[in-house]
Amino acid sequence: MGRVGVLLLNLGGPDKLDDVGPFLFNLFSDPEIIRLPFPWLQKPLAWLISSRRKKESQENYKQIGGGSPLRRITEAQGEALKAQLEALGEQAKIYVGMRYWYPYTEEAIARIAQDGIERLVILPLYPQFSISTSGSSFRLLAKLWRENPKLQPIEYTVIPSWYKKPGYLQAMAELIAQEIDQCSNPDEAHIFFSAHGVPKSYVEEAGDPYQQEIEECTHLILQTLNRPNPYTLAYQSRVGPVEWLQPYTEEAIPELGAKGVKDLVVVPISFVSEHIETLQEIDIEYREVAEEAGIHNFRRVPALNTHPIFIRALADLVIEALKAPSLKLSQVTQMKKKVRIYPPERWEWGMTSSAEVWNGRIAMLGFLALIIELITGRGLLHMVGLL
Repeated sequence: MGRVGVLLLNLGGPDKLDDVGPFLFNLFSDPEIIRLPFPWLQKPLAWLISSRRKKESQENYKQIGGGSPLRRITEAQGEALKAQLEALGEQAKIYVGMRYWYPYTEEAIARIAQDGIERLVILPLYPQFSISTSGSSFRLLAKLWRENPKLQPIEYTVIPSWYKKPGYLQAMAELIAQEIDQCSNPDEAHIFFSAHGVPKSYVEEAGDPYQQEIEECTHLILQTLNRPNPYTLAYQSRVGPVEWLQPYTEEAIPELGAKGVKDLVVVPISFVSEHIETLQEIDIEYREVAEEAGIHNFRRVPALNTHPIFIRALADLVIEALKAPSLKLSQVTQMKKKVRIYPPERWEWGMTSSAEVWNGRIAMLGFLALIIELITGRGLLHMVGLL
């Protein structure tokens, strides 16, 4: 079969506090994170947002040790996957490609070409597909493939999403059961699935299947768990004034407290590694929200990390992908309901629905930027001497 490689894709995170600003700039420079009609707006807006959020974000990272553990955990997952593949009779070299911090996807691809890999499995560590996660990485990879002739001979295949994988579902169910069983009344503990949110427009305007896959994944996990517990699905980590998928986690928790829920078991459903959204946002911020709402038994299901059943599920995915017909980057959007990955829909002048949407977005962004600049004393208008 030739030399086999597996490229694990993930978000990335700042290794230390000084990395937070550049990491945020990289994040918000991605047109799949903030979708704008004019590409030249992307980096100025990313600078504005990252400058505004840097200090607060650094304080959050201080609460979890001064940096993200995502790189360390992802590399450990890669080592565990390599060992599991070897146990199953498959030799493969594992590469880690982060989207917004080291080791960047571009670095991983350069090593793949240098190592003479002949067959490559592209495996995002996002169980569910979204424009803003897997989609962003696939867009970057498609660009790298077009621009680098050395990549053309590599036979590659993409795994778009894998939330239906039985091993993944079993590992999630086991971790949930462990937390439920530590409650005083296990059958009455409320299971709270918290997924990373995306703007509602991604689903309604761009055709992102993320919400559908999250909802289906939730039901599959509950079927695997096979317990009578009540449950809620909500979305966390929203930023900005636009509407995101609802219900919002920070609003849903107090509502459950008002209904008399005492035992809350929080499941980070869209995360397979511990990072800022689990260790700080859920463990600290949402725990405080729960306490204030009268929920005093707040338990959080750990991320999968290197759970052996999960790692076996990843190994099975790789082996199955090597045996199946190759799935190319150009085919992914067709499989995912023809998702409109950036650039977004064409700008239309006149009294059209598209123009109304984009005119409203630009006006909102301009007003928000002005308010932020007036408050902080930093921004584009200050840079050119107009304020």
